[in-house]
Amino acid sequence: MRVTLSVIKADIGSVGGHLAPSAALEAAVRTHVREHANGLVRDLRVHHTGDDIALLFSHERGAGDAQIHELAWNAFVAGTRIAKEQGLYGAGQDLLKDAFSGNVRGMGPAVAEMEFEERPAEPFLFFAADKTDPGAFNLPLYLAFADPMNTPGLLLSSQLGQGFRFVVMDVGYTEGDRVIELVTPEESYELATLLRDNQRYVVESVWSRAKGDQAAIASTSRLHNIAGKYTGKDDPVLLVRAQMHFPATGEIVAPYAIGHFVGGAMRGSHQMPLMPVAQGSPVSFFDGPPIVTCAAYSMHGGRFSESVDAFAHPLWDAVRLRVADKALEMRRQGFFGPAMLPMAELEYTGIAERIERIEKRFQVRAARA
Repeated sequence: MRVTLSVIKADIGSVGGHLAPSAALEAAVRTHVREHANGLVRDLRVHHTGDDIALLFSHERGAGDAQIHELAWNAFVAGTRIAKEQGLYGAGQDLLKDAFSGNVRGMGPAVAEMEFEERPAEPFLFFAADKTDPGAFNLPLYLAFADPMNTPGLLLSSQLGQGFRFVVMDVGYTEGDRVIELVTPEESYELATLLRDNQRYVVESVWSRAKGDQAAIASTSRLHNIAGKYTGKDDPVLLVRAQMHFPATGEIVAPYAIGHFVGGAMRGSHQMPLMPVAQGSPVSFFDGPPIVTCAAYSMHGGRFSESVDAFAHPLWDAVRLRVADKALEMRRQGFFGPAMLPMAELEYTGIAERIERIEKRFQVRAARA
């Protein structure tokens, strides 16, 4: 059957700052979607990562469907009401528009959707990140789909060996969706050249060259491009189909053991390592470190199995300890050098206003005779 997976995620309020949504807030969102989803969706799940609520839907309405998006928007509005009643921090923070206008893209929530013909066995992974931006998925996607050192299937499988097509978006361009398509392995260096700049170029989707169907979809929205100021980090989501002519689950999650440095953490303005954590984990240290969860599902007839926490294995405990050391070491550097994001990413914060005031006081010293 033809099925659509939709993930829509938003920060609509949190206990104790930016830590985690309250149980009542999450219950209000879950109740709303279950009461209003009849006839719209085949199945649904509600997750939270850090202080973000994520809605996972399977349906047959295609990507960008107005009714699916309105269902999610209204659920977030219902949750926001509870957040305000409880005095939670950042109530409705990611709802940047006053009313739903047909599609939540450009309204604040992160969105990732893909439509495909369901396989007899359809395993997929749902990643959700908090306190970071969409570029956080660049390195893991590059390694999983383009690097045989990480993914031996690129050498061992004739189908994976045909490579993949990457659609990369220039998220710094605000007049429309400026994208480029690059194929691997032939254009691996060109792809690497772009993806090294996490803040500017972001993997939007990945497609199999052997079968032509979609392997992955990531959210690409930048909140400061929508709001015109810093309102919180983008907190991206990612869906990845696994196995057969796609990388295996183990090949897809392996790159997260690196704990690579990403933009985010405190006030969204620092470089910190991305920590793979268990489902439902809050954030804490320095509004971070940036975290990512992974719920592994199987699907049949558009119906979800129970999820398996891909980062619950004991090996990830050792990874988390190493990532914690990296985070502590970077924090010792304070705001100097690479510990804080470059000025292009800070232009939506108070530091840009301070620079503007300081600039007026500079003088060109007269040349000595």
